[in-house]
Amino acid sequence: MTTPLKVVAVVGSLSRPSKTRALVDLVIETMGDVEQVDARVIEIVDLVPGLAGALDRDHVDAATADALKAVETADIVIAASPVFRGSYTGMFKHFFDLVDQYALANTPVILAATGGSDRHALVLDQALRPLFAFFQAWTAPVGIYLSAGDFDGTTILNPEVFERIDMAVKDVLPVAGLLANRTPVSA
Repeated sequence: MTTPLKVVAVVGSLSRPSKTRALVDLVIETMGDVEQVDARVIEIVDLVPGLAGALDRDHVDAATADALKAVETADIVIAASPVFRGSYTGMFKHFFDLVDQYALANTPVILAATGGSDRHALVLDQALRPLFAFFQAWTAPVGIYLSAGDFDGTTILNPEVFERIDMAVKDVLPVAGLLANRTPVSA
């Protein structure tokens, strides 16, 4: 029996219910339809009390420390944030400021964002992709952006979204599978 891929999603929304969380749930569901996954969703809104006042990793609470460790040891990361003033939320960025600089090297990452209009779609390539390039993560070529018109509340209506999610999942799963099952090369 194969070990499930460890998928950790970080949702940068600071409210509930969240369109961003609905998007992440759909990405995880799509992955689960194709591959055996062990998924965990970390919502920044739950970490705010122990995260907001921490100036460095030594000062986070136990819940935030556990969330950071989960991201750093994931086979796949889903990084999802609502757009706030043209970028990801500040608490989302603060969380990733505390992730070890080299922990995500070569980790497959799916980038996702939600925003009020299509004008914010560039957040994927102008904000999220550079953040994960710093970590030397492997970001899926296809990012997933949804605007308010793609939803009814937190229900996703746009059928094109499902195609984009499917493409991103099909890009990431083979890479994650290879990396998770790799064996060291003998010298």
